Amino acid sequence: MTRPARVPAASVPAKRRSTSSQVFEKLRDMVILYEIKPGERLNEVALAEKLGVSRTPVRDALHLLARDGFLEESGRGYIRRPLNLKEMLDVYEAREAIEVECLKLASQRATPEQIAEIEAFLAESRTVPENYPVLDLVSLDEKFHDMLAQLSGNNELRRILNELNGRIRFVRWINMEQIGRGKTQAEHAAILQALRDKDADAAEACMRSHISQRTAQIKESITEGLARIFLRD
Repeated sequence: MTRPARVPAASVPAKRRSTSSQVFEKLRDMVILYEIKPGERLNEVALAEKLGVSRTPVRDALHLLARDGFLEESGRGYIRRPLNLKEMLDVYEAREAIEVECLKLASQRATPEQIAEIEAFLAESRTVPENYPVLDLVSLDEKFHDMLAQLSGNNELRRILNELNGRIRFVRWINMEQIGRGKTQAEHAAILQALRDKDADAAEACMRSHISQRTAQIKESITEGLARIFLRD
C-alpha cells in the first residue's frame, strides 16, 4: 500500500499541528503502556471519540506511529505490532553498535565542560523520588544516552539512536521496574568516568556491559508484559 505524502509542517496551521502532536503523544504512550494491545486493530472513529478530537489528527498520528514501527498496516487500517523477541534483540544489538561508536567519537571530541554537564544531569536525576512515573524514568534514561550521543558530534548517529530508542521504549518501561535505578545510575557514572579519563576502551567495555545486561532480560520482560496485558484485569 502506498502511503500518502506528508504535508510540510510549514503549510499546516499551528493549531492543527499542536492537536496532532498531542494526539500522537497520547497514542504513542497508550502503545508503550500496553493500553493498546499487541495485535489489536485500531479503530480511527473510536479513538477520535475517546480523545475528543476529529478523525484527522488521529489519522495523522496513526500514520506516524506506523512510520516509527509501533503499528502495521492491515487492510485499510492499522494494528498494533505484535511483540517480537527476535526483532527486539536485533534492535538492542543495533543500539549497542551505535552507542559504542558514539562513545569512541566522544572520547576524542568531548570537552571536560560537556562531560561535566552530563554529570550534573546525572546527579540531578538521582534526586528524583522513587515513586516517579516509570515512563518519566525511561525518558530520563533516554536523555542521558542522547546527551552521550551528542558528544560524538555526529548528528546522524544521534538520530539513528533516537529512532532505535523509540522502538524499544515499551520494553524498557518494564525493564526499568525490574532492574532498579541504582544499578543503572552506577553504570552511567562508570561510563562518564571512563570518558573523563579519555579511556575509550574502558568506556566501550562499560557501555557494552550496560546494554548486554539488558538484552538478557528482554525475553523475561516481554513475557511479563504479555501477562500484564491479558491478566491485569
